[in-house]
Amino acid sequence: MNRFFLILFLTTLSSCADKKPLTEVEEWEAQAQNIEIIRDDFGVPHIYGKTDADAVFGLLYAQCEDDFNRVEQNYIWATGRLAEVEGEDALYSDLRAKLFMTEAEAKANYEKSPEWLKKLCDAFADGINYYLHTHPEVTPRLLTRFEPWMPMYFSEGSIGGDIERISTRKIKAFYESGMELPELELIELEKKAEMAEPQGSNGIAISGDLTQSGNAMLLINPHTSFYFRGEVHVVSEEGLNAYGAVTWGQFFVYQGFNEKTGWMHTSTYTDVMDEFKETIIKNNGKLFYQYGEELRPVDSTSVVLKYRDGEITSEKTFSMYRTHHGPITHAVDGQWTASAMMWEPIKALEQSYVRTKQEGYDGFRKMMDIRTNSSNNTVYADAEGNIAYFHGNFVPKRDVTFDYSEPVEGSNPKTDWQGLHPVDENILVLNPKNGWIQNCNSTPYTAALEFSPKKEDYPYYMSRDQENFRGVHAIGLLNNRTGYTLDSLIELAHDPYLPAFEALIPGLISAYDKAPISKLKEPIEQLRNWDFTTSKESVAMTLAHYYGTECYRQAKRPSDMYAMELVNYWGGTSDDTEKLALFEEAINKLASDFGTWQMPWGEVNRYQRLNGAIRQPFDDAKPSIPIGFASGRWGALAAYGARYHNNTKKMYGTRGNSFVAAVEFGEKVKAKTILAGGQSGDPDSPHFDDQIGMYADVQWKDAAYYREDVLKRAEETYHPGERN
Repeated sequence: MNRFFLILFLTTLSSCADKKPLTEVEEWEAQAQNIEIIRDDFGVPHIYGKTDADAVFGLLYAQCEDDFNRVEQNYIWATGRLAEVEGEDALYSDLRAKLFMTEAEAKANYEKSPEWLKKLCDAFADGINYYLHTHPEVTPRLLTRFEPWMPMYFSEGSIGGDIERISTRKIKAFYESGMELPELELIELEKKAEMAEPQGSNGIAISGDLTQSGNAMLLINPHTSFYFRGEVHVVSEEGLNAYGAVTWGQFFVYQGFNEKTGWMHTSTYTDVMDEFKETIIKNNGKLFYQYGEELRPVDSTSVVLKYRDGEITSEKTFSMYRTHHGPITHAVDGQWTASAMMWEPIKALEQSYVRTKQEGYDGFRKMMDIRTNSSNNTVYADAEGNIAYFHGNFVPKRDVTFDYSEPVEGSNPKTDWQGLHPVDENILVLNPKNGWIQNCNSTPYTAALEFSPKKEDYPYYMSRDQENFRGVHAIGLLNNRTGYTLDSLIELAHDPYLPAFEALIPGLISAYDKAPISKLKEPIEQLRNWDFTTSKESVAMTLAHYYGTECYRQAKRPSDMYAMELVNYWGGTSDDTEKLALFEEAINKLASDFGTWQMPWGEVNRYQRLNGAIRQPFDDAKPSIPIGFASGRWGALAAYGARYHNNTKKMYGTRGNSFVAAVEFGEKVKAKTILAGGQSGDPDSPHFDDQIGMYADVQWKDAAYYREDVLKRAEETYHPGERN
């Protein structure tokens, strides 16, 4: 008997020795069998995996199928390699990325991550690399292989995150010549930012006390550049079941819901970034900075950045400097200045992923204790009936005797951050008695009307107290309203009233009545008879938009006024002669561009998607469709605006309502969603533009959340690697 077992043992050992380890491709193929992708009738991928890592593998594979171009672009930018494809002008975007984290530091962060997070990062890379392996016809612009440390650079799903607030032009001025950006150039940057279509979002939560069903509801309405996020549903047997919008290349649903909770992010006014002017001293050829009574060495390293130079690749070497406050990014008043912001990529990735698996308010609130959601507020609702609003999450404690809206002296230890405020010290609204919460990038002190937080209860840096016209609009619609359904919430989110024009236009009409100009009589009468609502047919909407735009471009303005105050000023006590002159310019521009000022808004305001390019090549001679929505600048909740024009006469939308969802939580979650355009970035796909007619006509689709509903609407079912 012993001899038999000895032979069996030796035979088994020999068999194991002969078995070769799986190749990387074989491992990918084996993992793909644990993953099922079901595409519904709008091309939305529903990804089912045995483990969370399987689900992440499938999620990244599906994203690449839909728009590999955008997945790759986001990591070219985030990892600091943009100049390799776009040329020397992008070097300072790359340098900015490296100032905050080098590749070696990103790899070290990956290695320090908890095992569960490393598995997700591994699955992220494997899913993309398997896509490239199974699609040899796809030619990446630069990244032929993705690595598991790359998500450390792209750990939070907002539009560029905090790092994009660091000016690359200031970095260039400092690292090229050690100089400050000239004042005229700073003014130009400020004016350009003011003129740009505003970015931001609307979040609205409704308690069950105000709904027909008795269930809480959530409006998820981010205003991003179009096609910035895809719509996905990702499920695992380890408790993941999240539906919503994913920023291309990330492995977590950024704006969305699961069966029990929903989360919506809006850009915050919380002060989460500061600048510290350093006193630099050179001693024996080494750099030090003053900190109290001590001299600390400046952390100095060098980095070699590549850039496309015609048909060749060139290189440029930069010395990079850091203090304990952060990297040196520019100069202020002749002093080297460090920029401080949240930079904890491991914790940020953890929070972004853990958020999607919470099953109620207690878990969601505990998740917020990670405190790395730095660039956003969160509007929340759940199946327990809770609604909540978190204004910011990462909030450094500061000595309020210093003005952190300006650079502070880094040599004074008292200016240092003193840790982070606990979440309970931050601005928070939970289940207000009025039954609703709104944030439209506006002040938190009107989030729940009379039940809002009080400004005097918080340090000044917690938030600016600035209202905007979207906030005014939302409050007017929400106040004293009941009986909500998903459809009525969607209707509210598209209300056509534009409060900015009720502030702006009567002053123009009054100026005309005081000093009539015959040329302006008919267009003024159009505005006089207008109810300040937007529609495809409205000529008054076109006139108002062109006039308002001229005000932003040319009207005189008192200093220290923010946007809403400016519009109120231009509609009130500004010079009447200027009002009429700017309106005449608007009329002349319309006549020059279109041969008449009598242009219905939908003839001017268009949607066009010609190809899968990230920057669309608009063309007046090619097909487009009319859109009745308007810019968020004027208070439109359903925002639709342009950031560039490509020298066309008509305006083509580039940002605003992109992915939008209305969610109702009950025994079963229900949701309706819409995308600008469609799910796919491939012009040959039936899902390239299939939602735009519904988008324009406010006809949202039902989200298929439960598997039985997904199967009823299934167009394709496959494992990664099987789809033709």
